[in-house]
Amino acid sequence: MFDTKKEGGHVPKWLPIGMLIVALVGFADATYLTIKHYEGAIPPCSVVAGCESVLTSKYSTFFGVPVALFGALYYVTIGTLMFLYLDSQNHKHLVRGAKGTAVGALASGWFVYAQLGILDAICLYCMGSAITSALLFLLGIGVFITLRKEKAMAKGE
Repeated sequence: MFDTKKEGGHVPKWLPIGMLIVALVGFADATYLTIKHYEGAIPPCSVVAGCESVLTSKYSTFFGVPVALFGALYYVTIGTLMFLYLDSQNHKHLVRGAKGTAVGALASGWFVYAQLGILDAICLYCMGSAITSALLFLLGIGVFITLRKEKAMAKGE
């Protein structure tokens, strides 16, 4: 679909840097929730009530593993791919990371639905993760739009 060889200058540097920064924010959020899960503690949610309902619901774990841990692994994967791209300029890393943002967007969509549609509760930390996933997805779309434009310009379209 896209040339994945080592090339530079086709994607504005702010896109992968933005993805790396957002992934770090998401990683911090998901890691915090994972730590709180294993401590058996509920993080403070002073703005809205609902963290406890969400974080102790059956939707907060998958086969006994907190979904926040899967989120942390997702964010570290996206962040690592962006770091590798910035280091090597190999579009393979950029494209894989941009494609991977769809996984986070789909998972976050499900968890937002579970919070609002099923549990009728809001966890601010979970919504923060959903926002970071949405931002990553939008930045990933930006990567593909940029690469598509670059490809079209190279063909003279």
